[in-house]
Amino acid sequence: MKHLFIPAFVIIIAACSQPKSGDKKAQLDSLKKEYTALTEKIKTLEAEIALTDTTSVEKIIPVAVTEAKTQAFVHFLDIQGKVDAGENITISPKMPGTITKVNVEAGDDVKVGQIVGETDNAALLQGREELKTGLDFATNVYNKQKNLWDQKIGSELQFLTAKNTKESLERKLATLNEQIEMTYLKSPINGTVDEVYFKLGQTVSPGFPAVRIVNTSSLKAKAEVAEGFAAKVKKGNEVEIHFPDLQKDITSKLTFVGKAINTNTRTFTVSADLPSQEEFHPNMVAVLKVVDFKTDSAFVVPLNIIQNSEEGTYIMVAADENGKTVARKKIINVGHTYRGQAEIISGVSVGDKIITTGFQGLNNGEQISF
Repeated sequence: MKHLFIPAFVIIIAACSQPKSGDKKAQLDSLKKEYTALTEKIKTLEAEIALTDTTSVEKIIPVAVTEAKTQAFVHFLDIQGKVDAGENITISPKMPGTITKVNVEAGDDVKVGQIVGETDNAALLQGREELKTGLDFATNVYNKQKNLWDQKIGSELQFLTAKNTKESLERKLATLNEQIEMTYLKSPINGTVDEVYFKLGQTVSPGFPAVRIVNTSSLKAKAEVAEGFAAKVKKGNEVEIHFPDLQKDITSKLTFVGKAINTNTRTFTVSADLPSQEEFHPNMVAVLKVVDFKTDSAFVVPLNIIQNSEEGTYIMVAADENGKTVARKKIINVGHTYRGQAEIISGVSVGDKIITTGFQGLNNGEQISF
């Protein structure tokens, strides 16, 4: 407001001393010269006062700080994987034939050795009955010849012929029984029928998928890990398994870590056991978060407050100097980082007031307030 009164004052003085000739143009020129001279003097005085005035207020920048203290820090290796059934098998016929029986449907529980389907074996069963009849007769003849031969009655040739006939029929019967067994489709595991591919009357052959059976009591979370992490990922490592579709997390340990590197993908296989739960399904997406670094005592700061300069990597801290609180750069060494958090290896001490808000554009030595 001071500057508003000065021109008026100048005008009043000038008006008192203006020429009486009535030449208004000359009066205006005189006033302008006096005004310009006074304005320059005012600017000069203001600059001199600013250099010596101790009452001026210094700019103070508001910030937020966090006191440095140690805490646990865990680094995870995130790997996309899936749920895999240790026993997930497809049954196929062992010999060509026509399906005559379908004994199960999807969702049925089956046991080891249970017959889930059959192919046409009527001719084989009839042939077995004929062989059994012939074998019974051959066995009687053999027993009689043996009794006579034990008593030294009859010829050795008759005894050997009866013996050979009997044993030949026994071998044929055993072979036929194996062929009949091949007409039965049996479950090799305990589990649940996941899908039935064949239908009654359908012609099938070896290699044709007939029934899929899954044992959900032995599920695993399985993933492929890049070979660059081979030195860090070990059997027994803790792992957190996240199921995006279920919005569920469980904790487990790696029970298998492959030794061989796949030459095509440059990866190796890892897996962890899962609890037996109905909500887990084979081939479901699972994210394995393998713990490859863990410490109980570390300085941890938000990754976004770490800055870089020609001097190195640094953070801003609050320091008390000469009765004022100022911002200071602190050079640090960063270790592991994970999901927006960084482990500080060196450069930070317990009790340091780390600036977490307002650090952007903050210069070294600027006065701050909390």
